[in-house]
Amino acid sequence: MDQPDNTHPDAGLIKDLGGPAKLAEILGYDKAAGGVQRVQNWTTRGIPAAVKVQRPDLFLGRQVVAEPAPSGITPEPTGQGA
Repeated sequence: MDQPDNTHPDAGLIKDLGGPAKLAEILGYDKAAGGVQRVQNWTTRGIPAAVKVQRPDLFLGRQVVAEPAPSGITPEPTGQGA
């Protein structure tokens, strides 16, 4: 039976930064106290916002690609010329 894909979009970022063990090391998490498992959990839960804000050099300088809106939804006017 196939398992559902529970991967969070942040999993790619974690991989790009060297994987859970390397990112745990970069963030100063103690491996013996579960630091690697903590980061591994983020591959399904997402990196906590507080962690991203604490380390903007790692997480907030990255380009974010927005997904298109579902069909039938149009963006609101920006107010230009209104």
